[in-house]
Amino acid sequence: MDRETGEAAARVLVADDEEDIRLLVTLAVRKAACTVVAAVADGPQALAAARAERPDLVVLDVSMPGATGLEVCAALREDPVTAGCRVLLLSAGASPDDVARGLAAGADAYLPKPFTVAALVGQVRSLAAAGSRA
Repeated sequence: MDRETGEAAARVLVADDEEDIRLLVTLAVRKAACTVVAAVADGPQALAAARAERPDLVVLDVSMPGATGLEVCAALREDPVTAGCRVLLLSAGASPDDVARGLAAGADAYLPKPFTVAALVGQVRSLAAAGSRA
């Protein structure tokens, strides 16, 4: 619950195959006053958790085993249960083509690695405040 507005904190799913990045993203999500509903290490786990938890926001690494973040994002958009959640992609790929592929897969935002905690907190806050996709 947000102390200032009385609204429920945004629910966030974190998916990254690197444990240290998962922990960093989890910390940033909490700093953004959001709730982490799950933190998983691969694409199939991310899809299963998203369908089970119905988060407001999914933070996805692009390069994950089992299914890439791009594939997970596209699958989230195709499923009526998860189509409305916001998606933030994290990737070491920072070229304009990389960003374009991420947005084409249905992501709401794309943050290149390495990123600062402040930048991630800002993205999470912005996407959480925007609510679900129409």
